[in-house]
Amino acid sequence: MKLSWSPERASKAYIDTITYCKLQRESGAAELVSAMAAGWNSRLIVETWFSRGAVAVSIGLVVASRHTGGRHVCVVPDEDSRLEYLEFLGGVGLSAEVMVGDFDSVVSGLTGIDFMVVDCQRRDFTGMLRTAKLGEHGAVLVCKNASVRVSSSFGWRSVLYSGSTRRLVRSAFLPVGKGLDIAYISGNGESLRKLKGESRWIKRLDWRTREEVIIRK
Repeated sequence: MKLSWSPERASKAYIDTITYCKLQRESGAAELVSAMAAGWNSRLIVETWFSRGAVAVSIGLVVASRHTGGRHVCVVPDEDSRLEYLEFLGGVGLSAEVMVGDFDSVVSGLTGIDFMVVDCQRRDFTGMLRTAKLGEHGAVLVCKNASVRVSSSFGWRSVLYSGSTRRLVRSAFLPVGKGLDIAYISGNGESLRKLKGESRWIKRLDWRTREEVIIRK
């Protein structure tokens, strides 16, 4: 994932997602996530989905992958979920690569994830974030349905193993849809000095999660 933002690519993905999601109820989150994934030129986009889940965000990710020329993969738990997911996408004229099975097993073959979306309504969503093999230049991680997540004690630092060479660069909660909790995780061994360049960075303590968040000004 290149750390250069493309407003043009993000804007196009945003507009296309609006077009595809016009009949979907929660397209606000879909448009935002699509613009983020496209704007950061994400090459490997991974999401998790299960039966009867909302599909608008998925549409946005498919659209984003088309604009970046990257790969989009959806991981589902069973065959019924796969068929349901593809039926939803087919209804708006889209298709996707879907992998069926236990997330830990499936994602072991996906290396270099630079944009990932998980559903906070699944009890194992934190484990999914920990298992993901992120890109060498870092990754953007998104938890959807964050306002109704099953774990109220979730903190982004819990995603990083003790002794990890990755850093939580920035995190933010956005009250879009049912809530989006977003974090940027640095690349392996990427120091704060290398990340900040000529910019000014400050540290803030999130009193809700007790996490120290690094913010660029």
